[in-house]
Order: sequence, then C-alpha cells, then structure tokens
Amino acid sequence: MKKARLDSMIGGWFVGSFEPNVLHTDDVEVAVKKYKEGDKEDRHYHKIATEVTLVLSGRVLMNGKKLVEGDIVTIKPLESTDFEALEDSITVVVKHPGAINDKYLGVYGYD
Repeated sequence: MKKARLDSMIGGWFVGSFEPNVLHTDDVEVAVKKYKEGDKEDRHYHKIATEVTLVLSGRVLMNGKKLVEGDIVTIKPLESTDFEALEDSITVVVKHPGAINDKYLGVYGYD
C-alpha cells in the first residue's frame, strides 16, 4: 500500500500524466478541488477531453446555472464553461481522456 496526501498534489489533481500523482495514466485525470466562497475560474474549453464535475459540497455557478451538492455536469469538447464558488465548496473533476495542455481560455473559436 502506498499512501499520499491530497494537499501534496497540485490543484487537487491526483490521477493523470502529470507530477505529482498517485496513478500515472494518459487515460483519465481526476481531481478533488476545494474552493472558498468567491473563488472563480475563467471561461475555458477543451478540444479533446470531456470534463465531468460533481459538486460534492457547497453551491457553485457554472455557465450561469446554480449547482448544489450532488449535481453532476458534463462539459463536452469545444463546449466552454466558467466557474464561481457561491460558498465554500468541494468538487470532484474527471477529464477523459487525460490530455495535458488541452485547456484553452475563452469560447471555442474566440479569444
């Protein structure tokens, strides 16, 4: 058995083809992300990966839609999203396939 800590990972990402990780794979990326109320992420999209986000706790805003604990959203390739924590929140994010350097700011086709 190998033990690691989430707080030693970068940005909560712990499975994927980056360092550090607990499982190195190109197949998928997995993160547990912790946000404080008011934290935001800029609008972005992926050309290759589908991104699935589970709101584990708290309330967030994605694409103008309020999401609460237990909600799961799927963002397909070329579909953009933004993010804002409406209160302290925790999400679980899965990107498939794992695709390093597949994050682009803005809306597809626009900067």
